[in-house]
Amino acid sequence: MLAAARERAGLAQRQASVAAGLVPSYVGLIEHGRRTPSLAAAQRLAEVLDLTDGERTQLYAAAVTDAGRSHPSRAEGRGRA
Repeated sequence: MLAAARERAGLAQRQASVAAGLVPSYVGLIEHGRRTPSLAAAQRLAEVLDLTDGERTQLYAAAVTDAGRSHPSRAEGRGRA
């Protein structure tokens, strides 16, 4: 869905990534289902790509609020405080 919305917006992957303040490879991984976007990234992409309400709902439902290796819950899972 994300790639189709990006193409509909007339943007290359790199253009959409830069406009959203994201790394192009990250957006590519999201488009191919290899990464789950953070909620912040999903919101940025939704704005840049002018997603429909239904597309936004779908993207936000797939997003995670605790993305990132430095998140405390991930550190605890590896035995770190």
